[in-house]
Amino acid sequence: MTTYQYEALDAGGKPQKGVVDASSSDDAIQQIRSQGFFPTSVREQKVKGGDAEGGKKGKKKKAPRSAKKGKKKGEINISLNIGPVKKKKITQFTRQLSTLQDAGLPLLRSLQILETQQKPGRFKNILGDIVEDVEAGSTLSDSMAKHPKAFDRLYSKMVNAGEIGGVIDLILQRLANFMEKAERLKAKIKGAMIYPIVVIIIAVVIVTGIMYFVIPKFQDIFNDFEVELPGLTMWLIDASAWVAGTMPGQNVPGWAVIVASPFLIFSFFKLIRKTNFGRASTDWVVLRLPVVGNLIEKTSVARFTRTLGTLISAGVPILEAINITRETSGNWVFERALGRVHDSIREGETFAEPLREAKVCDSLVVNMIDVGEETGDLDVMLMKVADNYDEEVDVAVQALLSLLEPLLVVVLGGVVGTIVLALFLPLVSMIESVSK
Repeated sequence: MTTYQYEALDAGGKPQKGVVDASSSDDAIQQIRSQGFFPTSVREQKVKGGDAEGGKKGKKKKAPRSAKKGKKKGEINISLNIGPVKKKKITQFTRQLSTLQDAGLPLLRSLQILETQQKPGRFKNILGDIVEDVEAGSTLSDSMAKHPKAFDRLYSKMVNAGEIGGVIDLILQRLANFMEKAERLKAKIKGAMIYPIVVIIIAVVIVTGIMYFVIPKFQDIFNDFEVELPGLTMWLIDASAWVAGTMPGQNVPGWAVIVASPFLIFSFFKLIRKTNFGRASTDWVVLRLPVVGNLIEKTSVARFTRTLGTLISAGVPILEAINITRETSGNWVFERALGRVHDSIREGETFAEPLREAKVCDSLVVNMIDVGEETGDLDVMLMKVADNYDEEVDVAVQALLSLLEPLLVVVLGGVVGTIVLALFLPLVSMIESVSK
């Protein structure tokens, strides 16, 4: 019999730790589940000291990789840990590791191969640390959990579930699929926003240039002819003076305010979201914006259903899966709804009812989840909802683009028309005065 250490969750979602004697890891998992616990980590207990039971001679501990590989004379070892790890790199690493594991290569050898392929940088250093930890006897999930900036809780928990079930290659494949779909969805939304943002920036630059350079020239002409200026023209001249910073008592030129405004607004938004009230209020308001709110809601539903479905299908206990999904949902409204779902399931009630009461999803989503609960195929239903909403996001993005293009044309046309009209009205008065 072998002694296994385990970490688990009880029916109330509280973490539990202990040891069991079993003939295999599968037997240990069965024993833990028979106690009413949901195992999250099961590993063989290592014997400390030089001798194991029965007087067997202990194996000599291997030196870490960093100690084995001595520096060459004159070699400079620079560790680059600046900047975040790109999701694209992590997704590619996950796909490659899944392929190597499916081919039957040992885990340590697979990690070493992938580490050597990386370019110098933060991610290569992280993989080096993981290789050293695995080589020293740690599990892959524990090693990854030490680097949350690269491998978040969702990632490490799914890997842990794969280790327990002995299907690490399948779990990595699901993780890669999940991350690729999430990145595609994010890329679609970002790509849709590029066109209107570029158009708005160019329009602001042109209008600011007209205000700064062109309008003062016309003002000089109007002053020379001593023409009485209409109110619209006076407003345009005052706006030009504000942009140029020539208004009486003005300390900061308007063009500097225009340039700094996006950065100030972004910083203010980030500062507000540091507080719970700020996150709650901004997320609530954003979801109720016309057109944009509908797109964000569909994106959030697709994200949380795919995350939860992937975790449940990987074998992660449902209470822990909901907690992880709540932490990674990215929206306070959905976090609160999933918190209510967690409490409902912990008390032995259903998944669908608190979600229906929260009114954050369409009735179709709630009904599909309800059917999934009844049939025992909750993960399958969640993935179907995610796929369906991914398609709806595509349609919503196209609809948003179709709406933005004519809206931008109307707004820009109105701005240019107002400037032309304001400059043309005094010219009419000048022509009339000359013709008399």
